[in-house]
Amino acid sequence: MTQAHPTSGAEPEVDCPVSLEVLGSVYRADEFDLPLILEQIPPLKRAQLATYLYGKSHMHKLGLKVARACDREDLIRVAGEIGSVIHGQAHLKPSKPAPTAAPELRAKTLPGQKKVSLAGAPAKPAISLGGSAKVRNFD
Repeated sequence: MTQAHPTSGAEPEVDCPVSLEVLGSVYRADEFDLPLILEQIPPLKRAQLATYLYGKSHMHKLGLKVARACDREDLIRVAGEIGSVIHGQAHLKPSKPAPTAAPELRAKTLPGQKKVSLAGAPAKPAISLGGSAKVRNFD
């Protein structure tokens, strides 16, 4: 069975607001080059690009980076109320990582909590509950 392969090269999706070359340079840009690249894109086109990237799950964070270079009004003009949401998310302060517990607190077990051992750890001897070890036959 023969498969057909495109001969014209890759093309951006129909709703992508910029050319494949511009999209690739934005995608590959580091934190220093991205602002320079975005300056060359007209404001409304930049807002369209931010909205386009934001809507792609694998480029969501890049969409927020592009949105930081956009005016709120441009994002609203391009995407309506969603543009306002994108602008707000783009300008949120990064959350602080959750504090980790001190080592001495992590090792303690609470009352009524069982300790968990890792597989392969030597087994502790069984605790006797009293009584004899006679085998009973219930036949």
